[in-house]
Amino acid sequence: MPEGGAMTASIATAAASVVPCWSCKGPVATRALFCSVCGAVQGPGTIDHFSRLGLQPTFDIDLDLLEKQYFGFQRRLHPDRFAAKSAKERALSQSQATALNEAYETLKDPLKRAAYVLDLKGHKVDLTACGTINDPVLLMEQMEKREAIAEADTVDTITKLSAEADTEVIACQCHISAAINAGAFEEAVHLTIRLKYLAKLAEEARTKKTRMTRAMR
Repeated sequence: MPEGGAMTASIATAAASVVPCWSCKGPVATRALFCSVCGAVQGPGTIDHFSRLGLQPTFDIDLDLLEKQYFGFQRRLHPDRFAAKSAKERALSQSQATALNEAYETLKDPLKRAAYVLDLKGHKVDLTACGTINDPVLLMEQMEKREAIAEADTVDTITKLSAEADTEVIACQCHISAAINAGAFEEAVHLTIRLKYLAKLAEEARTKKTRMTRAMR
């Protein structure tokens, strides 16, 4: 089975696995929020972010569906619903909410989502690394773009650079999607690292544009 297919099957198996309810010992699906037998809230199972939110494991995520799933689950875990429950149930509901928050924050961000998908496929991307860029082509690209942003001295110039930066971020995301879908995971890793720096440059350009625009008022 191809690697991507193996990952999908593995996730489906994890999502469909059954564990005993802590309260009534009845069967509960790993990703279920509540026991279907006694209604007790369950703790967050050890499952991936996609399964937790009931989504397909893909970089090309439906953001509207992500929002719908996330807020739907979170409404069911609102603290007011557990005010009269036991301390254990309140703690479990909070743990579920925390796990859902982590899943949502990871999947809604293209950079974090790309790294997460690649990690599921066995290709680690360290987004926390802040050392020297080893790729000379990427290094030169970043130096030139950062210099252009630093030297921009008019609103029109920084507006143009900001728009270009945003366009490059979107284009890089498209390339990541194509690479992952094609099974070119090493290329996807390289592109994800590039996206990290492009996103940072885009943010710097937006920040400078805002600062220069305010200064003109």
